[in-house]
Amino acid sequence: MLGILLAIMAGGLVAVQNIFNNKVMEKAGSWTTTTLVLGMGFLASFVTGLVVEGGRLFVFTNMEPWYLVSGFIGVGVVYCITSGVKLLGPTYAIAIVMFAQLGFALVSDTFGWFGTDPIPFTLKQKIGVFIIIGGILMFKLGNLKGRETSAVVKKAR
Repeated sequence: MLGILLAIMAGGLVAVQNIFNNKVMEKAGSWTTTTLVLGMGFLASFVTGLVVEGGRLFVFTNMEPWYLVSGFIGVGVVYCITSGVKLLGPTYAIAIVMFAQLGFALVSDTFGWFGTDPIPFTLKQKIGVFIIIGGILMFKLGNLKGRETSAVVKKAR
């Protein structure tokens, strides 16, 4: 149950962070926003890590060295999401991000990439993926339909 609550909190925090990031990017640009977000994130996680873990913060036992590149991946994540939100709007961009994240996680789990145990891709998972794709398409196409209707109403005035 705790895992579900943490995942829900993470989803909410990511959505709010992306909206804030977009507002910063309106004034500062993509790379400045990425630098600010990751710099403040580093500072917050470093101080919190020292308080919670103390000296253990710097102990890396039995870790593959290439796992440490995840910080570089974070740069791409922040830049791409922030730019996507600017170009597509928060809801549409985050819906696509969630689909891509779920799709990649599903493929990664299915083939056991990155040291994970393979998990079979079942019919239930396939149905879930199609429902998510359908939801994104309905959201986007429904939004376009609404814009067309409002354009017609404006012309009629």
